[in-house]
Amino acid sequence: MQRKQFLQHSLLGGASLLTAGLAGASPIKKKKADLGDKPFHLNYGIHDGMFENLAGSDFVNQIQFAYEHGFRAIEDNGMMGRPAGEQQKIGDALARRGMDMGVFVLDKGGNGENTLAAGKPEYVEIFLKGCRQAVEVSKRCNGKLTTVVPGDFDRSLPEGMQTAHIIEALRRAVDILEPHGIIMVLEPLSDTPDLFLRTADQAYAICKAIKSPVCKILFDMYHIQRNTGNLIANIDLTYDEIGYFQIGNNPGRNEPGTGEMDYKRIFSHIHAKGYKGILGMEHGTQNPGKEGELALIKAYRDSDDF
Repeated sequence: MQRKQFLQHSLLGGASLLTAGLAGASPIKKKKADLGDKPFHLNYGIHDGMFENLAGSDFVNQIQFAYEHGFRAIEDNGMMGRPAGEQQKIGDALARRGMDMGVFVLDKGGNGENTLAAGKPEYVEIFLKGCRQAVEVSKRCNGKLTTVVPGDFDRSLPEGMQTAHIIEALRRAVDILEPHGIIMVLEPLSDTPDLFLRTADQAYAICKAIKSPVCKILFDMYHIQRNTGNLIANIDLTYDEIGYFQIGNNPGRNEPGTGEMDYKRIFSHIHAKGYKGILGMEHGTQNPGKEGELALIKAYRDSDDF
């Protein structure tokens, strides 16, 4: 995942609503009724900065704004890097509104530098330390999901040996996470061919080997579309091991309706399968400013209309 686009570090204040001046701004006042405020069919999760033009830079205010427009979840890749007090404030804000916390990225020390594929004990220990820290972060932010990226290929080893190393490390992580009900979701990525985990079927095989309810697939639809396509068929093939979805259209990695992917059809299919989890909105907006953020909300209303 191109995470730098999404990691934003905001100081948290009180859970206030929009300022009086913003609430009276004509674009919002004019269009809010058209955007709707009822919950969506699926549980879409915003990220920090997604509504900063409409609600300000304070993530708690963005959470309130999102709630008023029907969203019932968030995700925050950089949660582990926030001070403990901020983590707690976000968790409290979610709890007050009955909203869900989606994924945050588990810090394992990098991809090439600390790849689990290498099987080096020092890399595994850094990963397991991240798992123990994730338990404490989850308590504060009211979360139960953490993203795990195994890291890069180790070109000095056969692929099967690398897979075995990853499975062994993940089994040790299960021992830490499972007592707390924290699910690690393995994410296939398309950012670089150096990354070991790139396809849904590859993640599926690893999850089947782990055999734990706390080791599942993060099915990022943007990355799967880029690497393999055939999206709905891949969802069906791996569905029993999918623990989380992420959204982003291709090309551009923006909101539904801005690329080649038919998200209305995809969302309808996921809903029909009975999925009750979170779909993280890990993408940008095609257009800037308030108008771009309003267009994003409308895109979700249109794509969720089934």
